[in-house]
Amino acid sequence: MSHSPLLIFDLDGTLIDSRLDLAHAVNATRVRTGRPELEHSTIFSYVGNGAPVLIRRALGAEAPQAEVDAALAFFLDYYRQHAVDYTELYPGVRESLLRLKESGATLAVLTNKPAGISRHILDYFGLSADLLRIYGGNSFEFKKPHPIGIATLVADAAAERSRTWMIGDSSVDIETARNAGVASCGITWGFQPESLKQVPPDVLVDTLGQFADHLLA
Repeated sequence: MSHSPLLIFDLDGTLIDSRLDLAHAVNATRVRTGRPELEHSTIFSYVGNGAPVLIRRALGAEAPQAEVDAALAFFLDYYRQHAVDYTELYPGVRESLLRLKESGATLAVLTNKPAGISRHILDYFGLSADLLRIYGGNSFEFKKPHPIGIATLVADAAAERSRTWMIGDSSVDIETARNAGVASCGITWGFQPESLKQVPPDVLVDTLGQFADHLLA
């Protein structure tokens, strides 16, 4: 068993600012289905539980499931082609991940975004090689906040749960950490920082560098 920390990061709103590309893809999907575009702020509030939930929310509860399924397929195809048009790493992410990696920590990503698109984005930014695994919303039978993703990563890394952290921007990430029995770090720069008031993390930081400081102190 490894005594090195295992650090599991959410992706959207945590490592990358993907809001604009997601909003464009959702609105392209709505236009495709004959609906008007949504305000970007509304779309941002729908992110975090995976693409199927995102598209269901974007089309509305009254939309037939067959229409949602077709819209989801269109959304995923469109988003794959435009996933890095405007997406950027948040400031300090690259430097902080390198610092944590050089300290001996094992890094991984657990997101509800599809795994293939997630890897494509992380490849684009040159981060994939520093990660033990990149697991997405289609990697397991259940998405976050189910603990299966963290449990799998703990096994993959031969890590100790007492030295494992889940780092994310929303209550979904904190609930995932709680369900898996690991520590949680909430970040304030993401899509849904307000949700952390309802489900407080063990540690709350304003920059990823602050988390590195906390972990390495």
